[in-house]
Amino acid sequence: MSRRCELTGKGPQVGHKVSHSNRKTKRRFLPNLLNVTVMSDSLGRSVKLRVSANALKTIDHRGGLDAFLLKAKDLELSPRVLELKRQIKKKAATAEAAK
Repeated sequence: MSRRCELTGKGPQVGHKVSHSNRKTKRRFLPNLLNVTVMSDSLGRSVKLRVSANALKTIDHRGGLDAFLLKAKDLELSPRVLELKRQIKKKAATAEAAK
């Protein structure tokens, strides 16, 4: 399983571990990934995702998974989440046409 957020694309970064004597050795900074189940309002079902803690805060701030996905850039999203975004757009279009 890759260490990459499915919503924001956030992945591991490389940096230095610096000792007291100021020696530098390579290390990896891993993202804070969580396995969560998020509810999609328009689809009426829940989705299991592996997202960063930062992405969870952003989902709450934007008002839910649907609002987050509609505003997100396609390049950052995983293929599985891109399919979910297409389904949400399709559902929104049918709801708009029904009005």
